[in-house]
Amino acid sequence: MARVCDITGKKVQVGNNVSHANNRTRRKFYPNLQKKRFYIPEEDAWITLKVSTSALRTINKNGISAVLKKARQSGNILV
Repeated sequence: MARVCDITGKKVQVGNNVSHANNRTRRKFYPNLQKKRFYIPEEDAWITLKVSTSALRTINKNGISAVLKKARQSGNILV
């Protein structure tokens, strides 16, 4: 499974490890993803999403229904 947030679309970024001698080697920055179940009262169903911790904060602030609606409009989620 890909390391991509279902809500925000955050994914792996690439960069460099830089040593004291300024040698550069490639590395990856992984998003902080968590697997979480959410209850949607409108559909009376549970769904499991892989979301970043920043997306969890957004869900807590705005509610799962509003966040899912916005994610569907932006094309990040296909549920």
